Amino acid sequence: MTARTLNLDDSLYQYLLDVSLRETSLLKRLRDETQALPMARWQVAPEQGQFLALLVKLTGAKRLLEVGTFTGYSALCMAQALPDDGLLICCDIAGDYNATARRYWGEAGVAQRIDLRLAPALETLDTLDQPGQFDLMFIDADKANYPNYLEHAVRLLRVGGLAVFDNTLWSGRVLESNAESADTRAIQALNRALKEDQRVDLSLLPIGDGLTLCRKR
Repeated sequence: MTARTLNLDDSLYQYLLDVSLRETSLLKRLRDETQALPMARWQVAPEQGQFLALLVKLTGAKRLLEVGTFTGYSALCMAQALPDDGLLICCDIAGDYNATARRYWGEAGVAQRIDLRLAPALETLDTLDQPGQFDLMFIDADKANYPNYLEHAVRLLRVGGLAVFDNTLWSGRVLESNAESADTRAIQALNRALKEDQRVDLSLLPIGDGLTLCRKR
């Protein structure tokens, strides 16, 4: 028994995957293809993708937002968990990886559920005039804007909706006392602000690089 979260070494992490990961062959192909890219570190862990899909199902979500889509792995996980009339709006900037995402979404038969909008995410979010109409928002993009994405999440999510922030442990760099990186400072600021933010219920999970769930009150 333990009163704190376990540290996962390679063997225990592999056991976690062996007994719980239900990754399809299509998702595995997308993950492997992404790992060959220079920006492979942007890819979410497979257990994170599966967890996001479970959140969609647990909450009965139909309208989703994603900030930061890359090659589309997390979007594919969530879109496959949506009902036929569900919608996922993805915010990203133009890049070669957009075509990879669209190709896999088409192969999976979920392209009709995904609306990929290519522009700076804050610009896209500013155009959404549907406050309280979204069920879940996954944020995994430029860290310097995380505090801004939080404000959009509070505006756009329904009461009971979830904002999910990735990388909130930031490979331990959140412990830096005088962080030089703007990204690190922004995550530190977000984490501190969320602790006191009475607009949300909160849990920071040590999954992947840290995954923070915020339920709008």
